[in-house]
Amino acid sequence: MKKPVISFSDFSFKYHSQAEPTLKNINITIYEGEKVLIVGPSGSGKSTLAKCINGLIPQIFEGELQGTVTIGEQDIRNSSLFERSFDVGTVLQDTDGQFIGLTVAEDIAFALENDGVAQPQMQASVHTWASKLELETLLTQRPQELSGGQKQRVSIAGVLIDTPPILLFDEPLANLDPKTSCEMMEIIEKIHQTMATTIVMIEHRLEDVLCEAVDRIIVIGEGEIVADTTPDQLLSSNILKEQGIREPLYVTALKYAGVNLCDVQHLADLTKVKDEMLMKKLSAWNPQKDLSKTILQRAELLQLEEVSFGYNRKNAKILNQLSLKINRGEMVSLVGNNGAGKSTLCKLVCGFLQPQQGRILWEGAEFACNSIKERADKIGYVMQNPNQMISKKMIFEEVALGLTLRSVAPAEIEDRVLNILQICGLYPYRNWPISALSYGQKKRVTIASILVLEPDLLILDEPTAGQDFKHYTEMMLFLEKLNRLGLSILIVTHDMHLMLEYTTRALVMSEGKLLADTTPVAVLTNPQLVKAGSLKETSLFTLANNLQLPDPVSFVEKFVSYDREVRFK
Repeated sequence: MKKPVISFSDFSFKYHSQAEPTLKNINITIYEGEKVLIVGPSGSGKSTLAKCINGLIPQIFEGELQGTVTIGEQDIRNSSLFERSFDVGTVLQDTDGQFIGLTVAEDIAFALENDGVAQPQMQASVHTWASKLELETLLTQRPQELSGGQKQRVSIAGVLIDTPPILLFDEPLANLDPKTSCEMMEIIEKIHQTMATTIVMIEHRLEDVLCEAVDRIIVIGEGEIVADTTPDQLLSSNILKEQGIREPLYVTALKYAGVNLCDVQHLADLTKVKDEMLMKKLSAWNPQKDLSKTILQRAELLQLEEVSFGYNRKNAKILNQLSLKINRGEMVSLVGNNGAGKSTLCKLVCGFLQPQQGRILWEGAEFACNSIKERADKIGYVMQNPNQMISKKMIFEEVALGLTLRSVAPAEIEDRVLNILQICGLYPYRNWPISALSYGQKKRVTIASILVLEPDLLILDEPTAGQDFKHYTEMMLFLEKLNRLGLSILIVTHDMHLMLEYTTRALVMSEGKLLADTTPVAVLTNPQLVKAGSLKETSLFTLANNLQLPDPVSFVEKFVSYDREVRFK
């Protein structure tokens, strides 16, 4: 019989600053060597549960505890944070906040340095873990200069070098491109198999997690355990939908086609979803939706002409003779691997950087003479890391800052700010300090602070990273409403669902060049383009090919059209 390593028994927890408990009557047992996924909407208590596991509660975040939590053989009330670190290693969502060392090697070695390990042994351990996680060539680099996937591997190496029996991941895929996400799940699976480590993951991107097997999925809603079951059983139920959690797209497609999911074998493993009954059901599914596309003639808004840029002129260009256009009233996705040059492109457009070659035009006129402030009146830019944008302590003050600096009347400021907070799902927190918010909530604050300025072009860098499906959907539907009113929107994203469901045009970048400018469906049903852009083939296309449907591309288009109408209703 397997040994319990994490046990919650009739456990409740209430922060001192709150009137109601965040966790209520929690009963969970996680056994040695299990891989467990925890999902739930924002504010459901997932992060609080994690803090109980890694010792931050009650050692750092104090509150009222009822019941018991046992990690290993110790009650969390009776063990220090230092003692807990030997049992649980935590990989944070914001990897930059976890780095200590000036180089990758120093960061990996940090725990051993604290333990007073002899230098030869320390160096050997660092090289061993660097080899396992493919970091050998990066040991002398600064962690902050690495790509998202490389940063995640450095964080994992720094935790695993102390060989904790429990590994806790807080949204490990949030900032990774689709290909790197799959590689990260493969690394986690390899650790799980070779080290018999107990893995606990908190993640919103359920479909991406399920590219590798998990033993159990725990669903949390409003501080309580809603489900603790196998992936197959969870996907065949309505629990995800009821809790506002995104289910895999292929599961939604099966539901639309009238498939009884309880009859589908190995539902959580898409590679095994192959059955003649499913093929007949999906082939017969014909929602009779108009798939014709009306091509609108739109006025040109932003144009890049053969733009090149490199942070160091001696090195390879980050952008290499890049040309593209954004038209007025479009909603466009910009996708590609970590390091493709997407964020650099945004900084050039906003004026934070200047092109070394080529031109940037706004409505056909040279944009180089416009200052950053002048561009900010036309272009709103929401950065990937919300902590880099926030400058005020309180939510209302932060969202109002741009209007205040523009000398807008106080009464108008209040009306506009409260309206945008309502739209972004932040109105209940309007008088909260920003420090009390989760990472995903901070992202919504930064989006609200830009939307309130009513720009002509809105650029969002990974707007849905760290967002639960409910707030993700609310935000995207709001952006669609603004788009229909004429706002041009460029979304830099690793979220293939977002690209497929909400944008009509996709720009694919790799190594500073534009690989494709086409429809999202055309991108995610093209294996060569998917590979070149480090993307991920949509599970709808994979399902259609598995079942040998006669026209997989048409099936994906039909699904996207029908699903959009269902969501709008």
